[in-house]
Amino acid sequence: MRKPKTPPEISNIWQELKDSPRFPEILLQHGRGELAGGKYLHWDELIRRPAPEGLNHRLWWLCLKLSRGQMSKEVPLRDKKGRHFRFAEPAQVNEVLHRIDLGAGGRIEMPEQITNPDTRDRYYVSSLIEEAITSSQLEGATTTRKVAADMIRSGRPPRDKSERMILNNFLTMREIATLKNAPLTEETLLDLHRLVTEETLEDPSQAGRYRRSDETVNVVSVDREEILHVPPDAAELPARMRAMCDFANGVTPSHFIHPVTRSILLHFWLAYDHPFVDGNGRTARALFYWSMLRNGYWLFEFVSISRLLRAAPVKYGRSFLYVETDDNDLTYFLLHQLEVIERSIDELHEFLKRKDEELRALEVRLKAHEDLNHRQRALVSHALRHPHHRYSVKSHESSHNVVYQTARTDLLDLEARGLLVKRKIGRAFYFMPAPDLEEKLSTASKGT
Repeated sequence: MRKPKTPPEISNIWQELKDSPRFPEILLQHGRGELAGGKYLHWDELIRRPAPEGLNHRLWWLCLKLSRGQMSKEVPLRDKKGRHFRFAEPAQVNEVLHRIDLGAGGRIEMPEQITNPDTRDRYYVSSLIEEAITSSQLEGATTTRKVAADMIRSGRPPRDKSERMILNNFLTMREIATLKNAPLTEETLLDLHRLVTEETLEDPSQAGRYRRSDETVNVVSVDREEILHVPPDAAELPARMRAMCDFANGVTPSHFIHPVTRSILLHFWLAYDHPFVDGNGRTARALFYWSMLRNGYWLFEFVSISRLLRAAPVKYGRSFLYVETDDNDLTYFLLHQLEVIERSIDELHEFLKRKDEELRALEVRLKAHEDLNHRQRALVSHALRHPHHRYSVKSHESSHNVVYQTARTDLLDLEARGLLVKRKIGRAFYFMPAPDLEEKLSTASKGT
């Protein structure tokens, strides 16, 4: 990834053109459009497109910048020279924020799989695993998804640094769910970093503390030939992190910032300050999730943004660089993350719809299983949607108005087929759906 071209200084363009007799007319015509062709373009992209009639690229850029400046809002984050970062809210930002509010905060028309207490845990754990794996892979973890998922589900210890990174991320994401009602403090931040980096650093003492002045940390290009970002001096970190906590908790600034925007800017803030020797990206994304859950976007217990970020890492990195090379304009990062969030929500809904269709198809095929009687088919159909339900001989007897022996035979036969698991709880025996019930039924259906 190369560093984008730095835009020309607006003051220089203004001086060049302010005496032109056509300048006032041009500003009136073109000064209101913050977008170029429907996009919020950086200079690096703008110069590759044809300028509007009667303008060159420098004047076009001036018109855009003047328009953007009128709608920009300051945030407390400052760069290394003490200048504030800002963001604008063009119409496309507010449109996406509105759709996210509708799709991730309320419970109207939410998929039954994640509102049903019997099934939500299955999807919750799966989403934690997905985010843990892909967030770690963004930072260099190399193991496969299957191996990592099996490690987490089985509880076996990690075998190398990559697996340890993924397990740490999983534990961190799970911890965030318990912290969502508490304010962010420096202590919490350092605890999260310790969780993220435990047993993955060459120097274990670096976990859970800020980098020191003698620890050089720069963001470099993939080929390590170009420095892309130099974070603020280590001596400033305690004060900068306290300011970030105030921002995260809604103490600052005085003007309203949409909760989703605040969560995205919190992600940027930690990545920009780079307060740790390692683990900054994973910690930044963890803070984003904390902020979303704290602000009531409960669907983000099931959404993974890192999967999409990993699919296009250059675009993710460029959104940081666009901000830093264009007067601290956070709108570039905001727009990129909003696109990722909306796509992640859409993909979750598509996945849940697909899973529901698969379950319905399995239930239809169950009716054709002549080796199962109608009572067994009804129980298995119920078990598919209630994976934690307990069945007893008595409950099966009552549900289907059969004698004890018939009910017992039904359940023992399903146990023998591997579809139910028998467990003793207290003095009674219960039958529970097998953990791999769907897989077994799918395999059996393909074989028929």
